[in-house]
Amino acid sequence: MRPPSIQLTSVADAFNEHNWAHEILEGREVLTTAFEAHHTRVQLFAQVFTQLNSLTIVGETAFDIDEIRQPLLLEMLHRANKQMNLGGLEYDLDRRRVVFRITNIFEREKFDKDIVSTMVHCSIAEVDRIIPFCSIIQQTAEDLLDDLSIERLLLRQDLLPPVPGDEEMDI
Repeated sequence: MRPPSIQLTSVADAFNEHNWAHEILEGREVLTTAFEAHHTRVQLFAQVFTQLNSLTIVGETAFDIDEIRQPLLLEMLHRANKQMNLGGLEYDLDRRRVVFRITNIFEREKFDKDIVSTMVHCSIAEVDRIIPFCSIIQQTAEDLLDDLSIERLLLRQDLLPPVPGDEEMDI
């Protein structure tokens, strides 16, 4: 079994610096952990692509939605993505999970800890931010779905979680 790459070791170092428990998946350039956010538990994966000298952070949470509401959920994620500069939201139809994915290409083999931790924070925050909006769609009565404005829904500020500091994120 090969030891982890310099890149993956630098990701683990960034996690260790924040005291974030994690596990390196054996035989893969992947680190995994989970965080308790404000609205949901976020499963997190950090995957290194050594040939590209890049890191992809994926945050995801289980979210089951019926086929009638799926188009509204997908529209909402699409509209939310239009407002983002980095990363993107997805819905994994097969695994029934809301996903946020962000990638960075680094100049050096040893990844910058601040960039890694920012990517982690961003992934957790975006999954946590979108889940209440998903829940509104999930809980809207079928006879009211035609009246649900996704554009207006995304303007609601009362559904946004507080912005946590490191000390408020539990793993």
